[in-house]
Amino acid sequence: MKTSKYLEYQDFEWAVKLNRYCLEIAGLWPKSDLTAWNKVICNLRTLLVFFSIFFGLLIPTTHSLIKINGDIMLMIDNLQFTLPVIATLLKIAILWWKKEALISIIDMIANDWRTPKTSWEKMRMITRAQTARTITKCAYCLMTISFFVLLVLPACNFSVRYVTNITDPGRPLPIQSRYTYDITKSPHYELTFISQGISTFLCMIYYIGADSFFSFLVLHICGQLDILRNRILHLEIINYAYNLKMCVTDHTRLLRSIVLVEHTFNIMMLALFLYFAILLSFYGFLILDLSEGGNDLSIFRAAYLISVIINFVCHSCLYCAIGEILLLQCKRIHYAAYSNKWYNLEPRNSRNMILLMVRTNESVYLTVGRLFPLTMSTFSNLIKTSASYISVLLTTKQ
Repeated sequence: MKTSKYLEYQDFEWAVKLNRYCLEIAGLWPKSDLTAWNKVICNLRTLLVFFSIFFGLLIPTTHSLIKINGDIMLMIDNLQFTLPVIATLLKIAILWWKKEALISIIDMIANDWRTPKTSWEKMRMITRAQTARTITKCAYCLMTISFFVLLVLPACNFSVRYVTNITDPGRPLPIQSRYTYDITKSPHYELTFISQGISTFLCMIYYIGADSFFSFLVLHICGQLDILRNRILHLEIINYAYNLKMCVTDHTRLLRSIVLVEHTFNIMMLALFLYFAILLSFYGFLILDLSEGGNDLSIFRAAYLISVIINFVCHSCLYCAIGEILLLQCKRIHYAAYSNKWYNLEPRNSRNMILLMVRTNESVYLTVGRLFPLTMSTFSNLIKTSASYISVLLTTKQ
């Protein structure tokens, strides 16, 4: 018995390990067993990370954006860093604000892994958890590559940024920024470079950490909906009323979790989609303008710009795909209730099944700021909107 409980605990640890390591550094991982002193320490870590990014990146980049107002090339180069920094600070603030509410979901996930289950049910949970882990690993790989391009290459005097004498009077920094002191002197330049490197590293970790955590939560709920659908399709006649009651209880529990995820991430999704649309429009305009204007565009910089666009497209597509999977899983619960042979049951039991059909009839989905559903149709509309703004920018320039 102890061995079984240990294995179940190990399964839970395996499922959450990558997400917990990332968020625990800033004290953002939801824990129910923290003492008052540990909560204070976690809050201090969160404030330290937040202000490191705020003062290390946001203020210098915003200062630079104000100074270069009107130069479209420099503004695009600035916004590619300023907007993700703002989005990361928003993610940290929301996760800290909703941390107590998210504890119930983490406890539910831990209980799901510890609850006795069939081999098929365990395999479904492992499959969903493995998908979430794969997404997290890919995100870490992209973070490593981005960190190399942004930090290591500038240290070797090779930058992918649009460098001019206006923004970089001396040696270029990793991020376009402006300071109140002379950064061309040593050791001011070295200390500023290190400060930007640390702040950029923290920004990347929590930008990815929030996204991976969102994927992990939604995919776990999808796995539980898979299991619930299978149970509804194969309800045993013996103790039918009790088994149906347990299905309704599980369905209610999962609906509450979806609502909680929606309340936590809908504003975050709205901010992300807004800045995705802005940067997709700007980068599309920049590539078309440079290619049509006969400018000397190096292959390396063109590859960098195209890779950034692909990254934004894949990122937004991933959000919408996960939202689409959740929507389809909720609909499959409704179809499972209809597929059950409720018409062969006693009137009292069939009436209870009809109540479940009514309860599952309404579509359940995540939203982007409670304005649009987080589905693939929304992704398609995002691409169309960004493309239309590219044409507007080209027309305005002409």
